[in-house]
Amino acid sequence: MAVIPVALAGRGYEVVIEGGLLDRLPQAAAPFLKGYGNGRAVPFVADTNTRRLYAPAMERALAAHNLKAEWFIVEPGEDAKSWRGLEKLTDWLLALGVTRKDHVFALGGGVVGDLVGFACAITKRGCGFVQIPTTLLAQVDSSVGGKTAINTAAGKNLIGAFHQPSLVLIDPLVLATLPPREMRAGYAEVLKYGLLGDAAFFAWLEANGDKVLAREPAALEHAIATSIAMKARIVAEDERETADRRALLNLGHTFGHALEAETGFSQALLHGEAVALGMVLAARYSARRGEISQEDAARATAAIAAAGLPSEIAALGLSRDGAALVEHMRHDKKAEGTTLPFLLLKALGEAYVARDVDLADIAAFLDGELAA
Repeated sequence: MAVIPVALAGRGYEVVIEGGLLDRLPQAAAPFLKGYGNGRAVPFVADTNTRRLYAPAMERALAAHNLKAEWFIVEPGEDAKSWRGLEKLTDWLLALGVTRKDHVFALGGGVVGDLVGFACAITKRGCGFVQIPTTLLAQVDSSVGGKTAINTAAGKNLIGAFHQPSLVLIDPLVLATLPPREMRAGYAEVLKYGLLGDAAFFAWLEANGDKVLAREPAALEHAIATSIAMKARIVAEDERETADRRALLNLGHTFGHALEAETGFSQALLHGEAVALGMVLAARYSARRGEISQEDAARATAAIAAAGLPSEIAALGLSRDGAALVEHMRHDKKAEGTTLPFLLLKALGEAYVARDVDLADIAAFLDGELAA
């Protein structure tokens, strides 16, 4: 078991990592279940898959404490993170009579967590929520830090708010049902933590990544706990990304989001896969600028490829050129006026924000990668 504090002034919370937590939900989340019972059901939001897999055990655990769950179900996929999805969820919460003192439980991956977090940020001007992430990607990334959002026609995650959860419960045992591709996509974010700020952790992943992907308990818990501890430190230092510290968590995302946009935010390229390929491109572009060696760029690429993640942009078979991908980047929410910061590497384990990147050079670099 690991308990990691996210230290925010007056709004700190804990991330609890332990196998079997879902079966002990009433005990693990006891302070946040006050007000329920005596006819008031606990509001849960899940997608159809997570409800099917985990609801029966959780309902039995709640029933043993005279509690009942009320479910709001969304279809899997990014389409749930829409204006319509937000409207339906907030109407449901208001119909249940949720108050500012209540807590809503988000059971699922990043889509469910983002949608619930944003709904709770605006319902009654802010009610509480508890994250119960069921994918590796959500466990090590989106469930911690308070970024919540929906997608619009203009792009992904452009409408949202910072709204921190009250508690995050991570049960590594739920990953046993995660499809291998989803597991690999989540592992990309684990690799990100090593590349951006912990060379020793990156080296550990090079040696033990196969154990993490095989879901060996000790290796998996170590990878999750180390990733969350780093994110917790960064979020505590720069909660709203007003300085460059939290921006480091975006390593691989500027390139990755452009690739997601080009592939229509579809199953053709999962978010974690896009981030993995984005980190390859960031490492290679850093080498192009002479900031890391070609050998280090190759080492980063090899670690990503060894996990079965995309490592060559040419393999996507895109019909567009580098300039078209750069055009997607211009709509990135991190754009600042006419400039766009890029997360690059000074070393493996040391990322930084570069504000002197020529987008024309990025386009030429991507043309080379697309032709490789």
